Amino acid sequence: MIKKTLIIAAVLLAGVLGFNAEAQNATITPDGTYMFVQRDTCDLYMDVYDPAPGSQTSIDGKNKPTIIFMFGGGFIGGTRDNPSYHKWFRQMTDAGYRIISIDYRLGLKGSDKVGIAQVNAIDKAIHMAVEDLFSATNFILENAEQLGVEPDNIVISGSSAGAISAMQAEYEISNRTSWASVLPQGFDYAGVMSFAGAILSREGKVDFKNNPAPILMLHGTADKLVEYKQIKVFNLGFFGGGTLVERFKKYGLNYNMYHFIDYGHEIAGAMDTTTDIQFQFLEKNVMKKQMRIIEAWVEDAGVWKGHGPQSRKELYGN
Repeated sequence: MIKKTLIIAAVLLAGVLGFNAEAQNATITPDGTYMFVQRDTCDLYMDVYDPAPGSQTSIDGKNKPTIIFMFGGGFIGGTRDNPSYHKWFRQMTDAGYRIISIDYRLGLKGSDKVGIAQVNAIDKAIHMAVEDLFSATNFILENAEQLGVEPDNIVISGSSAGAISAMQAEYEISNRTSWASVLPQGFDYAGVMSFAGAILSREGKVDFKNNPAPILMLHGTADKLVEYKQIKVFNLGFFGGGTLVERFKKYGLNYNMYHFIDYGHEIAGAMDTTTDIQFQFLEKNVMKKQMRIIEAWVEDAGVWKGHGPQSRKELYGN
């Protein structure tokens, strides 16, 4: 089913605002914290938030997926337990989903200049985060029974730099690159949720040798921090949601794409105001494995425009 819509006002939020009023200012404590890998420079941990007691953890006999989350921060800062994510963690666990928020190394920490000229540093930072995501995934798979996780029912998600990392990870898997070789043979995630993400390619346009998992993308059309369209120099390209969706159409992939008209990078933090979109994607595209293609243009998402950094200068200070 292909559905194209122009969404006016706050239609998307009708379900969200009434979903859990008590979660508006909620804090949440992880049910477990685990070290999943030791690197030369640091130890990396994950926080596991189990579904809330009494929550609906299955639909029509199918268990809801576990969601791995990667925080934002431009590969310079950010933490897995930032309180700004707590409301969304609470909303998802109240709805019966398990959230696993992970550390990853900050490959651009201390950088005083970040741009296309620093592509090698950006590439390294992205793939360091992907490597850490894959290490976290292997830890989860090896301890799946203890953690209550179904190995074939894991969704990856991220905000900003975390969204880039999640999208890049699925791209590496779908193209069977050496980065993905550390995962069990044949493994793939059940879905991807990207809040202002992108994919880096050194081989021109984004291509898929194998179909990726279903992907949910949300991106502001005025985002200049993680480019909505693309930055491209010869075969080097950094492709945002506005360009990726055209490739997804070409390949006939299973995707939901929401273009937030005139919004900037604040969409990277719009997890807790778009849970209705996420629930529909998770329940239909992921759990029921429906080929459900949606492309929607959203004029008023109920998100405060201008919230958060809107440019590289604001984020990186140069």
